[in-house]
Amino acid sequence: MALEQGFSQEQRQVQKLAMTQRMQQSIQVLRYNAEDLQTYLKQQELDNPFISVNLATNYNSSQAGAESKDDWQTYTSVRKQQSLFEYLLDQIHLTMRATPIRKWVIYLLEHLDSNGYLRLDLKTVSKEQGVSEITLLDALTLLQCLDPPGVGARNLQECLLLQIENDAHAPKLAQQVIKSEFEAFADRKWEQIAKKLGVRLAEVQTVFDYVRTLSPAPGAAYDQDQVGYIIPDLILIETNQQLELKTTKYTQPQLEFKQSYYDRLAKQDDQEVKKYLAQKQKEYEHLYNDLLQRGQTLLRVGQEIVDYQRDFFIKDDHPLKPLLLRDVAHKLQLHESTISRAVNGKYMQTSFGTFELKHFFSQAVNYQTETGEAVSSDDVHKYISELVANEDKRKPLSDQKLSELLKQKELTVSRRTVAKYREQLNIPSSSKRKRFD
Repeated sequence: MALEQGFSQEQRQVQKLAMTQRMQQSIQVLRYNAEDLQTYLKQQELDNPFISVNLATNYNSSQAGAESKDDWQTYTSVRKQQSLFEYLLDQIHLTMRATPIRKWVIYLLEHLDSNGYLRLDLKTVSKEQGVSEITLLDALTLLQCLDPPGVGARNLQECLLLQIENDAHAPKLAQQVIKSEFEAFADRKWEQIAKKLGVRLAEVQTVFDYVRTLSPAPGAAYDQDQVGYIIPDLILIETNQQLELKTTKYTQPQLEFKQSYYDRLAKQDDQEVKKYLAQKQKEYEHLYNDLLQRGQTLLRVGQEIVDYQRDFFIKDDHPLKPLLLRDVAHKLQLHESTISRAVNGKYMQTSFGTFELKHFFSQAVNYQTETGEAVSSDDVHKYISELVANEDKRKPLSDQKLSELLKQKELTVSRRTVAKYREQLNIPSSSKRKRFD
């Protein structure tokens, strides 16, 4: 009886691990932009001989009612991959209201390393900046709630714990092992851990297999700059002010299972072959469902954007209403991190241009002056443009100086944020703006 119970527990643990790996695959598929998704599917096709992927190879901009197919060429040389700082800053602005604590979240963000770790001592910061340590801890908690899971950790142990806490399908023992037995776990002292916690050795092995699926450097994937075409995931068609949103072939690539090939091999009376076939068929089913869910999520988020920002699509001046990620998350009953993944690097093509989905949230970024007046990011863009236009070209304003001048307008905007906005405005750096006449 004990043997059967032990086998049942181990089976459940294996099932949980498989479920977690599938969840992570589903998350990754949603996070991929259209081009990365195609690369991923090509690899899956190579890894699974029963998968056939029909990838779109030619883009036809006339699908969106564009006047010329050459319109596609106007979207070359665009940086498609955000830096970790930009990705997190967008989430902060699109999920947090302009409050004093948000300033400290951004402060901590500015001190993350390229892997997403925070290399600051909060006690030292508290003394140097004159802010309570509790406020910094609250700000750190908010930072650590952002995507990707594990960001804002101060060491590897905390990084793994954050990812475990964010995963509803993590093995129950995982958090306890990493929290209380991390050093022994890192040294692979399985028997010691099992004896101390009073669990079976197989349970510790399951935790190890699970932890191997986690990322020790959650921010590393965001450090690459890629240049190339923008491939739209959604197409909006307007007919007599009626708006119809559709997914493209890039969002919903055709995935087929080579049934005849599978059936031929299934006739063999070989248990290893049958096991292999069952595994590959499950891989296909999981991938198919992940792609279906990705397309449905993008369409749902896109439709909510179109419904809420209707004036942007039908009026000549394209006005945008304030919109936060949390608003869409609440309406669709999805997690904010899901919305963040869905809008980052995903594009909607219209008859008058192609826009990243997060563009429809960007206007909601509000700053608050010390007197409590709300100021939009568009206003900050305008202030920066005016300051640069009126500067002494022999002594152009640095990003730090622009930040200080904005401070005089009672606007706290960090140097790095000023640099980001300056780049968005296509304003060269101060060294490149300097004149010597």
